Amino acid sequence: MAALYLRWLGFPDTRSAARRPPSGARITARGMLAQVDPGLRRTTPRDIECLWLTALAGAGDTPVTCAFFSLAGYTDEARSRADALGVPLFTLDLTGTPRPVNTAAHELIATGA
Repeated sequence: MAALYLRWLGFPDTRSAARRPPSGARITARGMLAQVDPGLRRTTPRDIECLWLTALAGAGDTPVTCAFFSLAGYTDEARSRADALGVPLFTLDLTGTPRPVNTAAHELIATGA
């Protein structure tokens, strides 16, 4: 569902990333790296930082936005870290539908790719 949502946001060439995170999945598109965590543990600041650093390292000369989709939600510290880094956060409801959590997510929805 996250890949479809990213396509709706204007990232039409979404695909599974070759390198998988320790849990969940990564989705890439031109200008986007997203992580989807279907686990029952809330996302931590380390999870956010790892995604952000991976996007930063893989960007080269092309700016890459990263976004996180979590089923279990985020710790307060993870939300604060994401806000500081400008990482859009989404929660997934039980149907897999993404819901924006922070300002960066609302901005991504408003502006798209």
